[in-house]
Amino acid sequence: MLYLLIFAVSLFLALFLTPVARKWAVKLGAVDMPHDRKVHENPTPTLGGLAILLAVVFSTLAGKVLVRVFPSLARPVGMSDALSSYQLLGIIIASSLIAVLGAVDDMRRLSPWMKLAGQVAASLVLISFGVEISTVALPRGNVIDLTASPLLSILLTLLWMVAFTNIINLIDGLDGLAAGVCTISAAAFFVYGTRIGGDPNTLQATVISAAVAGACLGFLRHNFHPASIFMGDSGAMFLGFILGAVSIQGILKRTAVATLFTPLIILAVPIVDTGLAILRRARKGKPFHYADKEHIHHRLLYIGHSQRQAVLIIYLWTALLTGIALSLEFVASRTIIFTLLAVGVASLLATTLPRIVSGGRELEKEEENFVGTDWKGEGRDEG
Repeated sequence: MLYLLIFAVSLFLALFLTPVARKWAVKLGAVDMPHDRKVHENPTPTLGGLAILLAVVFSTLAGKVLVRVFPSLARPVGMSDALSSYQLLGIIIASSLIAVLGAVDDMRRLSPWMKLAGQVAASLVLISFGVEISTVALPRGNVIDLTASPLLSILLTLLWMVAFTNIINLIDGLDGLAAGVCTISAAAFFVYGTRIGGDPNTLQATVISAAVAGACLGFLRHNFHPASIFMGDSGAMFLGFILGAVSIQGILKRTAVATLFTPLIILAVPIVDTGLAILRRARKGKPFHYADKEHIHHRLLYIGHSQRQAVLIIYLWTALLTGIALSLEFVASRTIIFTLLAVGVASLLATTLPRIVSGGRELEKEEENFVGTDWKGEGRDEG
């Protein structure tokens, strides 16, 4: 019941606060103008991420208040302590810092290196509250305990958090794409948490997942094509960062080997897209923040899909991969489930991937006529 209430509060707040954020974005001049590297045709306000931030924060606080007023809602056992934990406070503070950094970038356009420095700083704040990768599960039951190597733990957590922060930013190129992918991913983390349950870390992650899912779904009402507002870097970086924190608290602190791969599979689409972008730019001798229009969603548009169709296809991919990730942990008859999911994924790729590759060759030719700008272009500056 508590999870449902947190989800509902977050959903309602996002629905209500997003139009407010749109008005403030216009007043502050945070408006994304059309450009040859962008898909949208009309000036569109950004700063939608601030509405998502407030929805997540206040719904989480509402959960804490509800538990105090109605103790019967403090279930599973330990929920009250989880909502009052130092680590949950750290996640909220560090994620808020990231959202503010993104909002400043939406209004003033920070350099890629300034954004990276801000992401590292926010990650260090998170680590200072005790949210870090303390174990790494390996095949055959081997587990690396990082508590004896605090520096290695910090470095691995920094790498994880910075990577997660940017994979959502990179995929935020079409109306509703990032919000929908994050809704599905947060829902997957929620299901994972409710199935595992028990310890305070998992309870914190599950609460946040419910809040993020509600906020993203509420925001999607205003962001699906044709979007009246974009989440901007304030939303994309915030969502990537907080999902990274959720994956550490709710998944990576367990010792089962599948935990290492679960969050990577759930977010495989943006992860693969980011990896391909890095390789593509390295091959061309371009800097990592070079902007192009060769991402997966651009290729889907180029081969004839509409914005809505391209977004729905990526939703489907994410949902299928999420099913695989969850089945690794919770399905008894893995052979049957994996066979069915593999057939579904293979069929989808077989009918779509060849067209994406062929479309990508033409996109590469068109890209020679453009010059990349900066990291900002990976989001709404490129579509």
